[in-house]
Formats: sequence, C-alpha cells, structure tokens
Amino acid sequence: MAYQDRITIDPRVRSGKACIKGTRIAVADVLDYLGGGMTPPEILDDFPDLTAEDIQACLTFAAERERRLTVAA
Repeated sequence: MAYQDRITIDPRVRSGKACIKGTRIAVADVLDYLGGGMTPPEILDDFPDLTAEDIQACLTFAAERERRLTVAA
C-alpha cells in the first residue's frame, strides 16, 4: 500500500497539514498518540473512522518524510 492512497495535503483542511483522506485527523496527531504510548487498537477505539491501514500509512508517510530530510541535509 502506498501512503498516498490514504494521506492527503489540502490547504483548506487543517491549514494544509497532512491528514488521513476523508477525515480531519492529521498524521501528526496519530504520531503523537503513538508516541504518547497509545496502541493502534486504542487509537482505533477512540477514532472509529480510522483503520489499521490508516495508522500504517501515517508511519510510512513519516518515515518517507524523515528520509527526504536526511538526504537534504
């Protein structure tokens, strides 16, 4: 699965933050929840519009962004 199938950046939604398509849930929010200790099942319980694939897409998006930043530095 390509993260582009699930992640979108639209300047009209959440000030252009990367969000999960069809929601206003930002990738950064999901990463913050994971970093704060929430498990994917806990996130899915709190946000029934999300899927496990959405969470995986957030991680893939973040990893790709990190790779691009590392190469640019």
